[in-house]
Amino acid sequence: MGARRASGRAAGGPRPARWVTIETVNNSSPDAPWSVSHISDLVRGYIGKLGAVWLEGQVVQINRRAGIAFGVLRDISENVSVDISIPTAAMVGLELREGSRVVVNGKFEFWTKQGRLSLKIREVRLAGEGQLLAQLEQLKRKLATEGLFAAAVKRPLPFAPKLIGLICGRDSKAEHDVVEVASRRWPPARFVIRNTAVQGPAAAGQVIAAVSELDADPSVDVIVIARGGGSLEDLLPFSDEALIRAVAQATTPVVSAIGHEPDSPILDLVADLRAATPTDAGKRIVPDFADELALVNTCSARLTRTITARLAREQESLAVFRSRPALKDPHWIVANRAAEVATLLNDARRGIGQRLTTAGAALRTLTGQLTALSPQATLDRGYALVTKDGALITDPGQAREGDRLRVRVAGGAFGAEALGLDS
Repeated sequence: MGARRASGRAAGGPRPARWVTIETVNNSSPDAPWSVSHISDLVRGYIGKLGAVWLEGQVVQINRRAGIAFGVLRDISENVSVDISIPTAAMVGLELREGSRVVVNGKFEFWTKQGRLSLKIREVRLAGEGQLLAQLEQLKRKLATEGLFAAAVKRPLPFAPKLIGLICGRDSKAEHDVVEVASRRWPPARFVIRNTAVQGPAAAGQVIAAVSELDADPSVDVIVIARGGGSLEDLLPFSDEALIRAVAQATTPVVSAIGHEPDSPILDLVADLRAATPTDAGKRIVPDFADELALVNTCSARLTRTITARLAREQESLAVFRSRPALKDPHWIVANRAAEVATLLNDARRGIGQRLTTAGAALRTLTGQLTALSPQATLDRGYALVTKDGALITDPGQAREGDRLRVRVAGGAFGAEALGLDS
């Protein structure tokens, strides 16, 4: 079976320089039919001549086992697919998910027993949005590791900002939505607006400059970065690493209001508040005047009721106190206590008098007893006390003839001289 050089293009892409076709070897006949295995061998040989090729498609039905990912590569525009196998080493650094759009390099294989075509992939690259998303995911992980998205570094928004910095496109709907909604909710709010490019190569630099300028103004209470929805490529400036770091370093709270609900640039993660839309940002940066007024009125009414009830209770308590005898006739307690004092005073006087009378009688009795026992009483009866050198003489032998004696009688004392013993 020979082969001939083919020219032109085969359906679905360029043919290799040498291409074996069915026409070249189709020499079968009713008398000499081919077997299915022979056809399978021919197909396998034809496919083997393709060598390695680059293909673009969408990965579906992917699952991993034993270090190899198996799945299906589906054509992007046609309902055509082929089984694939990818070694884990070829996917290092890639987050290959269901539906990922990829460009792969691999070699086709035809399994003759099952009559199945498969593609053994050697290299994988994310294509289109998939590649951009992979790059953004890598940047997210890097910035998250540095702590730029941590809740602890988020700055609280002021309750009622006086001056709001707004960064947006010129005459954009985002500008109109933020200003109109915020002004309607909180009429005192004022805006300082910086119009910048919101897509394209110059957008990130202009937004960074506007953030720096507004952050340096101490009168700006909060900064809002707003833009309407757009494609992934349109919103790329709001995932720029330099812009993310500028917002993280700002001292003024920053609100991200980029796109619509499904849109989520990295700016949403580093901002102090993520608003789903510019309209949502207008609602969340200021309080609602009507709600706050209603709250004030409710609190005022509640305070009035509380104070009124408290006054009523205090007045009732005061009335109870005033009805008591001591407060109804204040002199009553003084008069009552004065009578008690007078009674106690009379009792004290009578008690003291009785004590004095009893004590006087006892004193007189003791005085009589003391007088009766006193040496003076003995002297008063005519007796005398004789002392020699201060010592009392009780025996005649204590006085010798010529001794100086002192004699004490009832009326006083005098000196004497001993003449000797009286025979």
